[in-house]
Amino acid sequence: MKPILIALGFIVAFTAVISTTSLTIQGAPIFAICVTVAMVIQWVAFIPAYRKQTERFYDLVGSASFITVTLLALVLSNRFDDRSLLLSALVIIWALRLGSFLFKRVHQDGGDDRFQQIKPHAKRFFLTWTLQGLWVSITAAAALAAITATDPVPLSLWDVNALMIWFLGFGIEVIADRQKRAHRSTHGKDTFISSGLWAYSRHPNYFGEITLWVGVALLAIPALTSTAFASLLSPIFAYLLLTRISGIPMLEKKGEKKWGDRADYQDYKKRTRLLVPLKR
Repeated sequence: MKPILIALGFIVAFTAVISTTSLTIQGAPIFAICVTVAMVIQWVAFIPAYRKQTERFYDLVGSASFITVTLLALVLSNRFDDRSLLLSALVIIWALRLGSFLFKRVHQDGGDDRFQQIKPHAKRFFLTWTLQGLWVSITAAAALAAITATDPVPLSLWDVNALMIWFLGFGIEVIADRQKRAHRSTHGKDTFISSGLWAYSRHPNYFGEITLWVGVALLAIPALTSTAFASLLSPIFAYLLLTRISGIPMLEKKGEKKWGDRADYQDYKKRTRLLVPLKR
């Protein structure tokens, strides 16, 4: 219960800070409404997921939540300026692509082994859904803060750089994911990939995701004021989540367990960077 309360306490404090610069509707900050909706979606989805002991729509719900809160911010703010529309498009395009990819993958693989020890325990499984709400809210925070800001800011040359960074990250993530799926379909899921972008990074898809959220944050910056700059935690949170908590640490441990006794795997680890796709 304690981890759930800590997560809720953090998201409440985070939301309160950013909401001071948000447009309101009937006195309620729109940013706070979006975060609340993101959390409620997860809790509602938890009920059938726990009853059926399935995680098959976990990732799909997460992606749908990004789309829902982004569109909600646009509509409630009545904000259809170029920056808000562009930010919304970038978040929605990413969410549609990742959500469909993960949903297809989990059905092809027959499940997600991350949840095997978690699903039977209501509190632990509920925590994973709560953390997904936290992930949605914090990761989308910069975009939501800019969309719900009191004053729109026209696009400028600065934003071209932000857009290029987003496209770079998005392209790397998509290519890396496709290369890994193609490798698995040819060589089986119990083999490791060391070709394509994976010859330059052991986790190029995560590098791509972190990079694209940096692009979103840079695009949001001109519209941010005062406490809304706290929303720039977004790409930092994505980095910490993928490199310290649920992404790379879990996969590295899993890889070591599977192939740690193989010389070719150890050689691959020695000559390939962990995250940034560059030759050593």
